[in-house]
Amino acid sequence: MQDTNTLVQVAPGATAPVADGMDDAPRVVPRSLSNRQKAAVVVRLLLNEGADIPLEELPDELQEKLTHQLGCMGLVDRVTLEAVAQEFAEALDSVGLSFPHGLAGALDAVNGKIAPATAARLRKVAGVRQIGDPWQRLREIPTEDLAAMAQAESTEIAAVMLSKLETAKAAQLLGHLPGPIARQITYAVSKTSSVTPEAVERIGWSLAAQLDQRPSQAFAEGPDARVGAILNQSAASTRDGLLSALDEEDSDFASLVRKSIFTFAHIPARVIPRDVPVILRGVEQPVLVSAMAGATSDDDKASVEFLLSNMSSRMAENLREEIGERGKVKQSDAEEAMTQVVGAIRALVDDGAITLAEEENEE
Repeated sequence: MQDTNTLVQVAPGATAPVADGMDDAPRVVPRSLSNRQKAAVVVRLLLNEGADIPLEELPDELQEKLTHQLGCMGLVDRVTLEAVAQEFAEALDSVGLSFPHGLAGALDAVNGKIAPATAARLRKVAGVRQIGDPWQRLREIPTEDLAAMAQAESTEIAAVMLSKLETAKAAQLLGHLPGPIARQITYAVSKTSSVTPEAVERIGWSLAAQLDQRPSQAFAEGPDARVGAILNQSAASTRDGLLSALDEEDSDFASLVRKSIFTFAHIPARVIPRDVPVILRGVEQPVLVSAMAGATSDDDKASVEFLLSNMSSRMAENLREEIGERGKVKQSDAEEAMTQVVGAIRALVDDGAITLAEEENEE
């Protein structure tokens, strides 16, 4: 490890006072340093000890001043170093509670704790930009919204956006764009080699500001997903009747709702065979037996066979025996049991334990 005498520095040209007229006598009184010099001492000492100091979070002006101060410091003796370190430690010990500086810091501190509409209104009224990485915020919004933003911006801006996204999400974004526009943006990426980091940051903040200007949505999911979730829990007769009525009122909306619906009959088309054992562990066996024994339609029977064929042969044999012993099941009881099985599948999907396959569109 380096000698700490060379770690901390004071302004060049300063001469060290001597003790008792002896030039080589050790210093016993620390030098008098300004607060800026003390800050440079502490930063240099921490960096030398391997501390990871997030200096990039400081305002640009403070980063510049600190860098200049570090560059114009000379050597500091051990006594001065220990005095500065002791003062810094005592200052930390005396702090009881610290608050962020300004409205920008306050908004960053309560991010996710106050209503998004309130945060957006405060940020807009005060003219405060969000602290942090604007691109991280843009990466979290749905791909459909990114596609709408890309089409509203110039090709060059859209190319920068595409370059800042993760590879998978960038591919999804291209898939949501019309072919000619996707090709133009892809080609424009080749022209971004000379774009500066400052320009990329400005573009990110400009795009993120558009999110603050959008009106807050009362519902996180679209109307088709909400109606689909309701119909998932409805009786089959009710669901079929409402879908028929929706077809007469708005066939396009009815089609979207159908895509959002996942029922017991959809299991073979949407469930991946290897996930069947995981699903069965989340369903009580009496419920599973009721659902299987109560399957009457061809689609429901196909789901039963799909589940039985993707579990262990011993378990499948036991279930077949229990289904035979159970006999006829009331339709209401069967639908309730099927709803519980579907609910268990959806819970696993929401937790990320399994993934449903996309249903193929019928031409």
